[in-house]
This record gives sequence, C-alpha cells and structure tokens, in this order.
Amino acid sequence: MSGFFVTGTDTDVGKTLVSAWLLTHLDGSYWKPVQAGSEPATDSATVQRLAELPLGHILPEAYLLPEALAPHEAARRAGVTLDMRKLELPPCDGLVIVEGAGGLMVPITDDASMIDLAAELDLPIVLVARSTLGTINHTLLSLEAIRRRGLPLAGVVITGPETPHNRAAIERYGQIEVIAEIPWLETVNRDALKAIEPEFDLLKLATVRP
Repeated sequence: MSGFFVTGTDTDVGKTLVSAWLLTHLDGSYWKPVQAGSEPATDSATVQRLAELPLGHILPEAYLLPEALAPHEAARRAGVTLDMRKLELPPCDGLVIVEGAGGLMVPITDDASMIDLAAELDLPIVLVARSTLGTINHTLLSLEAIRRRGLPLAGVVITGPETPHNRAAIERYGQIEVIAEIPWLETVNRDALKAIEPEFDLLKLATVRP
C-alpha cells in the first residue's frame, strides 16, 4: 500500500487542508480513522469538497465521535471504547491518504497513541507544521519521535504566512526536506490548492521507507 499518513505538530495546523492538497496532485482515497467532532463538517466532507473527490474515494471512519476533543476524551464522553484492532485500513485500490487526529502523542487508548497507529499503518509520514513562532520546537520534537520509532518519513509541509527563517531552521536542524509551503488562501478550493506545486515527486515520496 502506498500513500501518506498526515499528522501535525499540533491541532489546527492544517492537516485536513494538506490532505486535500495532496489529493489534488495524486489519484487516491482519503481515510480519517477517528473523527472527533463534526461541526461545521467532518474532515472527510471537507476533503471531499476541497479536492472534489468522488464519494467512492472517501473511506468510512472507524469511529465518529460527537465532541471535538482528543480521541480518548471524546470517546470517554460518548461512552465509546476505542479499539486499535478496528483501526485497520478499509479495503481500497491504489494510493491512500490517512489523516490522524491532533499530534503524534495524542492518546487513542490507555495503551496507544496516534504514533502507534502510524506505525501500524506503515505509510510515509507527512508532518504538517505552522510557519509561525514556536514551530521550530514543535517540529523538531515531532521529527525526533518519528525517527526514534524508525517510521518512514516523507517530509514536512508548512502552512501559514511565509517565514523563511523558520523554514531554514526546520530543514537545517531537523535534517528534513520541506515538501511544500501552503500560504493563507483567500479562497480555498481545488484550483487554489492545485496551483501550489510540490517541491518533490509525491509518488516517489509515497513509497519511501526508513
């Protein structure tokens, strides 16, 4: 299976936007294993709309929880017990983009976090990072966690206003390539995302291994 596991240095860094961006450049499917919160829309619905994916390319969530909280807490409040065995990739043909929830160390169960799910799926990781103040620390810590586990790492996508010195620091101290930078967009749709060209061959990155 080829594709990417999209995670972030934090919540609200643009994982869903980056997932949609990837799918404007790649022919593939999208899967959000655990969706916590559905207002104003689920991440699946947002990706389908932005990337203009056929509905058949949106794989059903394993868990759909009502409150927009970390998965373990959203599940507790909903009276649901999350089971890692149910977080197996649904059958699909071709490339798949999997979007995690929150950052890598967010708990899913008492014994597993989002990075454990990434390890199970064994897809190259795309790490989404903010461009603004604080991003260097958060990004380097996330990269360290990925490498400590020996997980496949495709690269970093930076979102937000252009901040060249932060990008340079992430690349230098993180020893990592920035795949793309996605600025604030006045209009967010397929055409706007498609116009942002990746700086590397995404198909090659989708099969990278440690």
